[in-house]
Amino acid sequence: MDRETLFKCEKVAINVALAAGNMMKSASGGEQRIEQKLSPVDLVTETDKAVEAFVFNELRKHFPNHKFIGEESATDPTLTNELTWIVDPIDGTMNFVHTFPWVCISMALVYEKEPIIGVIYSPFLEKMYTAKKGFGAYCNGIPLHVSDCESLEKSLILYELGGYRDEKRINAIASNLMSLQEECHGLRSTGSAALNLCTIANGHADGYFQFDLKCWDLAAGALIVSEAGGYVVDITSDRFDLMRGRIVAACNANIAKAVIDKIQVHLKPYI
Repeated sequence: MDRETLFKCEKVAINVALAAGNMMKSASGGEQRIEQKLSPVDLVTETDKAVEAFVFNELRKHFPNHKFIGEESATDPTLTNELTWIVDPIDGTMNFVHTFPWVCISMALVYEKEPIIGVIYSPFLEKMYTAKKGFGAYCNGIPLHVSDCESLEKSLILYELGGYRDEKRINAIASNLMSLQEECHGLRSTGSAALNLCTIANGHADGYFQFDLKCWDLAAGALIVSEAGGYVVDITSDRFDLMRGRIVAACNANIAKAVIDKIQVHLKPYI
């Protein structure tokens, strides 16, 4: 894709994300039809569905030949080499339900299975994160750069429990956290994979790990971290793959490796 087209796609995505954010603000705190997906803690609201429908309708006006994958409409998503928009209309739905402001829309344009544009907008925090492959990452127009932390002992690590609540997974997560807590400065969970990745890109935390994710959780944020100078890898140290739904993102390879070394033994039932 040429430079002019890349910038055009980003501009459209930013405008659509801003409008979607206004939809979230208007619906926040009001009555919602809420449905359960994987578990009682994995929810979808009518606003999730309305935002996704709006976003895809707007994008199709500009890019009728592009493909689309969205959290609320994809049943078994397949990613091809064609230009594809991957959208999570509300990342942090549980937060949204409780009016906890750590909520965003995440949009990525992917080409040949690699993100080339990432737009993450948090309307309640008033933060617009953007990245284009090869052009850096920004928050509200200000360049982003990951932290310079070099040791796990001085790091702040982000994690999420995820949408599954079976006993084996909970035990695995608990083991991971115990293992990491012995070494790092602290652990934090915010309820949004996309914003966790932006937090790494912003230098406010040093590492993040999670498994059992989907491509819409990761596509935009992974690019934003990479373009901010960070390191993104599969949780098994393999090359990061959007469709495997496993990630370690960090300010550098040393922190990523240290996190993986601490947690991998507890993940073997799931990797």
